[in-house]
Amino acid sequence: MLTELKYKTFDELLEDVSVDFSMYSLEGMIEPQQLIKVVQRVNYDLGLRINMTKEVLLDVRNSKVRLPDDFQVLNYALICGKYEVQMPVMSGTTTEEVILENLPDDAPCNTVCINNCGQYIQVKQTVSKYETRLYEVNYPLSMHANSKSISCDCPDTTWKSPYQGRLKDGHIYTNLETGTLYINYQGTLEDEEGNLLLIDNPTINEYYEYALKQRILENLYMNGEDVMQKLNLIEQRFRAARNNALSLVNTPNFEEMKKMMNMNRKAMSFLYYDMFKSYNPNSYGL
Repeated sequence: MLTELKYKTFDELLEDVSVDFSMYSLEGMIEPQQLIKVVQRVNYDLGLRINMTKEVLLDVRNSKVRLPDDFQVLNYALICGKYEVQMPVMSGTTTEEVILENLPDDAPCNTVCINNCGQYIQVKQTVSKYETRLYEVNYPLSMHANSKSISCDCPDTTWKSPYQGRLKDGHIYTNLETGTLYINYQGTLEDEEGNLLLIDNPTINEYYEYALKQRILENLYMNGEDVMQKLNLIEQRFRAARNNALSLVNTPNFEEMKKMMNMNRKAMSFLYYDMFKSYNPNSYGL
């Protein structure tokens, strides 16, 4: 069961593997470019539970908007209305030179977060340390549920809203001509600079390491090196490490178990209790 996700870079993983294969590393037999796709495959094998939850504000133009490059699965989307700008009040005698740059309209490089403010929802966008925008949320975006890129728990598939949306070809198409759209989504494991990330967990780290060691020895064997005995040993450890990692990732946490228990209670109540609510003994002459 994963409670708090921590991440590390591909370079840190490669350094740990290079320490175990120090002889091959010193002889230049380890090619990092051949191993990136192995980590990407392991991330895909571990599933969406390890992916990052990200937020971004997108500008809708001509009833459509392009999704971020790291988009995987949509959690939910909201239509934002007007916003107010908050700027810090300068005080004291300290002066500072600031270079202001114009951001492109489609650059999701700023920080976005959503907050519950009493009876309404507010989206906060930090454009820079000198400007913060507070958006009012007007409506949810009702999404069609016939897409694999929408989370099974997405409330947009059940919400009733005058604004409709659908995912197609890396875009969101809506009946909103222009506006601002807030989306919460599961993104690929990449940092802001596009570097590959992976889960930093003692159990899952073994899966990553043995996957890299297996590929390294496979490449050496294909190049004529006598590493078959080492490869057989690594493959046995690799299978055990993969099973342990998948078992850890797929174990539900407390909130998921609580949700499942409530669903089972409602189902059992509907089957064995609700049928007697409408029972009236007088209607049967009792």
